[in-house]
Amino acid sequence: MRMNKSKKFIHPTAVVEDDVVIGEGTRIWHFVHIRKGARIGRNCNIGKGVYIDSNVVIGNNVKIQNFVSVYRGVTLEDDVFVGPHATFTNDLFPRSFVKDWKIVPTLVKRGASIGANATIVCGVTIGSYAMIGAGAVVTKDVPDFGLVYGNPARLKGFVCYCGRPLREEDKTGEDDNRVIYRCSNCGKIVRIKKKDYERYLREISKSRVVVKN
Repeated sequence: MRMNKSKKFIHPTAVVEDDVVIGEGTRIWHFVHIRKGARIGRNCNIGKGVYIDSNVVIGNNVKIQNFVSVYRGVTLEDDVFVGPHATFTNDLFPRSFVKDWKIVPTLVKRGASIGANATIVCGVTIGSYAMIGAGAVVTKDVPDFGLVYGNPARLKGFVCYCGRPLREEDKTGEDDNRVIYRCSNCGKIVRIKKKDYERYLREISKSRVVVKN
């Protein structure tokens, strides 16, 4: 591993192309490939075998685990976690022979977590502090604090800033615009938008299967 004057750590096997910005305190591990024009913030950890495409934007304090692929058009805000082997896409209609394809952007907002082996289909926004379950295939937007999993991923509930699921018994009240929870793990107050809570109720009702003898 080599350390430069700005306290960035870059493993000798990593490939970092020209015009890449890497913030102070960031660690780049074995066999990482960072393409031209990528921007990576401070105090990030980029695990073994990660691929970061041209002009990708990554915020501060982001942790990307081994063998993740982050393609052009993806933005990861501060404090995002991406689990091993997760993959982002950037083309809704891929063909090997099409030359004029268009990049479809994806945004992962502050504090969100993406589980191992998840696939994020391009064009979605993953809300702040959302939690994407391992192996999920995300095909539509995920609200702030939303908990989604499955293929395709469905909204199954909400999580706290600390990542623990919010239970119905954690609800402390609501107003015209928000449903209010107090996390039983850390005690923080979490305010869920009414429209997101109503979406959760709809998706839960659709997923229930009544088995008749």
